[in-house]
Amino acid sequence: MKISQIKELLDAQVVCGEENLSKHVYSACGSDMMSDVLAYVKDQAVLLTGLVNAQVVRTAEMMDMICIVFVRSKQPTKEMIELAKEQGLVLLTTKKRMYEACGKLYVNGLVGNGEMHD
Repeated sequence: MKISQIKELLDAQVVCGEENLSKHVYSACGSDMMSDVLAYVKDQAVLLTGLVNAQVVRTAEMMDMICIVFVRSKQPTKEMIELAKEQGLVLLTTKKRMYEACGKLYVNGLVGNGEMHD
């Protein structure tokens, strides 16, 4: 799935990284606990979260993610935006809640934990 499709499915706004919307992603995860992301997430390209601090961007970078979606209309700080730009990350924000956002992406083919979706 292209990041541009994620943007459309979630009716999201691009905060930064618009030049990377054509990149393909194959998996996602949703969490507000970065310790869980570090401990349990493997091979995920998209992080959905409601947590807004610089650690989110640093965690995504460490896990080789390329897109962060902030749910519940959360807005990243200027510091987060600058860090994301340095790393070439796409930042999106959506009004949808975590449950709905993850569900919408899942039923449209974006899976987690390396599973294949029919």
